[in-house]
Amino acid sequence: MLKRLRNLIWRLAQSFGLGRVLGLSLLVAFVAFRVWDPQPLQTLRLKAFDFYQVMSPRVKKALPVVIVDIDEESLSEIGQWPWARTTLADLVNRITGAGGGIVAFDIIFAEPDRLSPGAVVEAFTGVDEEVKAQLRALPSNDTILAEAFKQSRVVVGQSGFHRKLQLSDEVKAPNLPFGAKGGDPKPNLPTFSGLLRNIHELENSALGRGLITIRPDSDGIVRRVPTVMIAQDKVLPSLTVEMLRVATGSGPLLFTSNEAGIVSVALPGLEIPTDRNGQFWVHFTPHDPERYIPAKDVLNGTVDPSRLAGKLVLVGTSAIGLHDIKSTPIDPVMPGVEVHAQVLETILTKSFLSRPAYAVGAEVILAILIGVLIVIILPVFTPWVVLVLGATIAVTLVMLSWNFYINKGLLIDVAYPMVSSFFIYWSMVFLNYFNEERQRRQIRGAFSQYISPALVEQLAQDPEKLVLGGATRETTVLFSDVRGFTAISELFKDDPEGLTTLMNRFLTPLSNSIIDRSGTIDKYMGDAIMAFWNAPLDDASHAVNACDAALDMLDRLAALNSELEEEALADGKPAVTLNAGIGINTGECVVGNMGSDLRFDYSVLGDSVNLASRLEGQTKAYGVQIIIGSTTAALVGDRFWVVEIDAIRVKGKTEPEVIYALVGGDEVAGDGQFRQLAGKIAGMLDLYRSRQWAKAAAAAADCSESAGAFGLRGICDVYAERITAYQKSPPPKDWDGVFTATSK
Repeated sequence: MLKRLRNLIWRLAQSFGLGRVLGLSLLVAFVAFRVWDPQPLQTLRLKAFDFYQVMSPRVKKALPVVIVDIDEESLSEIGQWPWARTTLADLVNRITGAGGGIVAFDIIFAEPDRLSPGAVVEAFTGVDEEVKAQLRALPSNDTILAEAFKQSRVVVGQSGFHRKLQLSDEVKAPNLPFGAKGGDPKPNLPTFSGLLRNIHELENSALGRGLITIRPDSDGIVRRVPTVMIAQDKVLPSLTVEMLRVATGSGPLLFTSNEAGIVSVALPGLEIPTDRNGQFWVHFTPHDPERYIPAKDVLNGTVDPSRLAGKLVLVGTSAIGLHDIKSTPIDPVMPGVEVHAQVLETILTKSFLSRPAYAVGAEVILAILIGVLIVIILPVFTPWVVLVLGATIAVTLVMLSWNFYINKGLLIDVAYPMVSSFFIYWSMVFLNYFNEERQRRQIRGAFSQYISPALVEQLAQDPEKLVLGGATRETTVLFSDVRGFTAISELFKDDPEGLTTLMNRFLTPLSNSIIDRSGTIDKYMGDAIMAFWNAPLDDASHAVNACDAALDMLDRLAALNSELEEEALADGKPAVTLNAGIGINTGECVVGNMGSDLRFDYSVLGDSVNLASRLEGQTKAYGVQIIIGSTTAALVGDRFWVVEIDAIRVKGKTEPEVIYALVGGDEVAGDGQFRQLAGKIAGMLDLYRSRQWAKAAAAAADCSESAGAFGLRGICDVYAERITAYQKSPPPKDWDGVFTATSK
């Protein structure tokens, strides 16, 4: 799989350029990054939305929402918190008496009032029992506050809790009645294991119960608030939604959902757009002291009743010591009760901010379009032109996103496509710069490609060697050529670039086999390679290294054919199979700089070089892939498995040469079948050379049965054909068993 991926990337790089492949790869990575949507990306998006609210907050209007604030001054005048419930009862009565519509507490009364007469008397000493009995007979402070609740329209606060709590059976805890359109909303609602509640006497006296829980985002900033939650297996509204439900006398809420999750939560005449979890974005205004009425002023009767008449009244605290402080996009320090007030104002003014379901898809498509545009034009135009164009696109995107925010209250993230395109741009610019530097180095060292790196180093140490001429030394020479290259060329007659690419893919691994085994590549002749060993540097194992390289070349060629077959199968095209013949010979050669005063190459010349070329040509005639000369066979016989296949006079030579097929190395050494086959071929040659045609024919037929497993069946077929011909027309009496080749 990894190999196929590398090949695909390589082909793409060849077709489109490495820079474009890098850009497209980064674009795919950024799309995957957006699908994953890790925390840093979320934070970047949220900060962009915060910037919009800072630049253009919601405009505050006169609304029926007011906060009765237990502030520092009220605590200083009335006393430390918690106040006696009778004081809070007085507060509720005064709000109701001033015409307050709904009173909601951003406070939880989870325990009985410890200042009630019956509770306080137990702490007194020196009080007779009659007085204690009289105090115990007085109503508790909680009862007095409950009575105040009954005389007013009160919504009490509750809170989600991280673990399940034991609830009193005396507290009625019905689920919020709701209707659902498009699916059950409960799986998507924020959920808490437990529920922190008020004492039963107060909860049962209130008209409504709502959760005051506000969950900030991961950076501690409150941007979204839930409308409905699940706490201790109960479906419960938020404090603000419950206030509106009680104020309008509404029954069930209506959830609208789709495949992605919740879409909206609706009261009669009022629909609140939400995210998939039933949360909605609060459109904040800056902190405004006019929202607040100090609790002491209400208790003292000094507040103008018109400030409370007909209002939705939230009772909470801004006192620092009571730790109900939140951070919002436009204010790092805002009392939690004001967040509830701003939620009410956002709903009542319908100044909703929403992130539509299509936003993510639109942002990803935008990032893809910009990224593809950069990938296409950056290699064509200068980086500065693309940078100016990119800046223009970025400004346009910001303006469009800003327009959506201002006019439609839509939150569209342009930070993600801008960051992705910016990163792609600079990565491609850097790669282009790197490639230009690399190309400059290649140009400076272009002449070093004509000769081996080892010779380049020698010439650097001794420049006097840069002259025409050479020296005689024993070398091993290798020739390799593609079989059926003409037919392959015809397949690419309409695609010369494809043929070039194919040849490069063929020559590269075979060249690596040579270089990895200390060989020097003399030249490429179209589809052919010429290489030699033991020059310019000494190599005592030159014949072994040449044979080892030849076998590795065949292995790499087999791997390349497998890749070509897979690619052809994937593309629905016929596969091109490459086969090569290799000839190897060892002998004395002239090694040195050959050419003219204007240009010369480091090369080898000599009769043994010509013989190596002829041996490569004979691989076709004998149906084998590697043929080596007798000198090479003598040098490597103990390291590789070779089989004598003939004594031959190649074209252009009068002296015969015993030639061998190179079959393999250690992987063949222990194969008993191969040893048996080698013996049969040797016996067949003896019978052939002694003119025992019938026995030789039988031996050839016997060899042919097992020779195919080792790539030697062609030899048996050659001898079967020769023997048949000699049976009909025997050779002359002075025939020495040498075959004279008529072709190269």
